[in-house]
Amino acid sequence: MIRIQTEDFEIGRETDALADDGQSGAIATFTGLVRASGDRQDVRALFLEHYPGMTESVIEDLIAQASERWSINAVRVIHRVGELALGERIVFVGVTSAHRGDAFAACEFLMDALKTSAPFWKKEITADGTSHWVEQKDSDRRKADDWQAG
Repeated sequence: MIRIQTEDFEIGRETDALADDGQSGAIATFTGLVRASGDRQDVRALFLEHYPGMTESVIEDLIAQASERWSINAVRVIHRVGELALGERIVFVGVTSAHRGDAFAACEFLMDALKTSAPFWKKEITADGTSHWVEQKDSDRRKADDWQAG
């Protein structure tokens, strides 16, 4: 299940929805928040854009890659777009599996892959009202490369 939306989401509701399959022994989740210190120190909000249709397609491919690597039962990816204030939830990744190792690994892989492969564009909005595009970080690229290396 993939959702790209402007609205907030409830972590408990999303986690409960994953637990409904009755086949899993583990649920691993990650929730990302908008933090105050991005590329600049006076960030007051983020603005995210995406390419509808393409973004969902890329995420579907990432989930397929995760399913090939680990034994997983269900996946939920929710990513918000639009303007988000500091501390707001921005992304949820949840993975179920029979065992925690597969659930943890697939959840981390999906989050790392989202950061580098999914077509989202972010602007940091500063206290004085100016904004600038956020560039992909080398550390995110290296994590994604590590997954590809094996």
